[in-house]
Amino acid sequence: MFAAPARLAWLDALRGPAALAVTMHHAGWTFVPGLWAEVDRRIDLGTWGVFVFFLVSGYIIPASLERRGDLRAFWTGRAFRLLPLLLAACCLALLLAQAGVLPLHPGLGERPPPLVVLGNLTMLQELLNLPAVISVTWTLSYEMAFYLMSVALFTVRQAHRSAGIAVALALTAVPVGLLLPRASIGGRADLAAASLGLAVVAAIAVTVLGRGRARTAAAVAGGLLGLALVVLGSRAGTWQGMIILATMFAGTAVYRAEQGTISWRTAGVAVVAVLGCALPAKDDPAWAPGVVLAFGAFALAYALRRRAFPRWLPQLGVISFSLYLLHPLLLYVLPDLVLYFVVLLPLSVASYQLIEAPAQRLGKRLVRRDQPLSRT
Repeated sequence: MFAAPARLAWLDALRGPAALAVTMHHAGWTFVPGLWAEVDRRIDLGTWGVFVFFLVSGYIIPASLERRGDLRAFWTGRAFRLLPLLLAACCLALLLAQAGVLPLHPGLGERPPPLVVLGNLTMLQELLNLPAVISVTWTLSYEMAFYLMSVALFTVRQAHRSAGIAVALALTAVPVGLLLPRASIGGRADLAAASLGLAVVAAIAVTVLGRGRARTAAAVAGGLLGLALVVLGSRAGTWQGMIILATMFAGTAVYRAEQGTISWRTAGVAVVAVLGCALPAKDDPAWAPGVVLAFGAFALAYALRRRAFPRWLPQLGVISFSLYLLHPLLLYVLPDLVLYFVVLLPLSVASYQLIEAPAQRLGKRLVRRDQPLSRT
């Protein structure tokens, strides 16, 4: 056992089961489809897992940004947290595909390779209607949009408005989602995808390297681009895309209430509004239970945040990103469910120790070295 408050272990205790839920969802359909069909009729565990991740990100990302108080440090930290493992996993996927083991998205050969690389490395492929090298990375596109919006709000000192933003996004999602049921960025819109992807890269670059008004303008432009991409590019539909964003801002509202920036009543209104608009967002009876239980799990873990957790549970959360990115690759390599998990867990531990942890340490060293030069 170890004390939860020491490293926000309650968040890691959420991430681990969430990652396992997503892996079980995909493994169930692969290895035991008949049994899993019965489970999936009642609750979509994949939806549960990703919504837990979205709530956790909503809570921790603005906290991380404000703790640093530095935009260069924030983007450097995110880059070294996500990109090394993403690059390694994508390379592994391509190698397995070359060996004839792993089937890739058929659209990868139909779009210009530089554009596919741009979409996958910026993690915006889902919102640019580009094929993903690894299917589950669609969630990272929404995370990126949230990062962009959080940075914009922080830069213009409006970050305290997260509860209102969550409510506005949720309430707007319904009529806008009905008007735009499908992505407006077409699957053949190469110029639009390239222009939008490069615009995001430019906005982040100026935010990191710029000063004064140029930095502020770039951060605001990035936030607007993030919102626009969710509204126009959500392949699951604008309603679901905006609800995902609203969910993350609901997680932020909880953080704001905890810090005393807003009242708990205001945060509660935001959470209820998001939930109310989320439940009918998808015509699937398993969707609503998954969303409701994700909010419930987040609330329970938050209530227990000052308690100690079994050591294995937060440790599982530490390797959750590896679990999440690597599990789709093993589905095509291993023959049965038991062997799948026997290999997946130690492989994820190894990838964390060999790729994630060293990259994070390098990112922290770079941030410390540049700190005197990068104050906002």
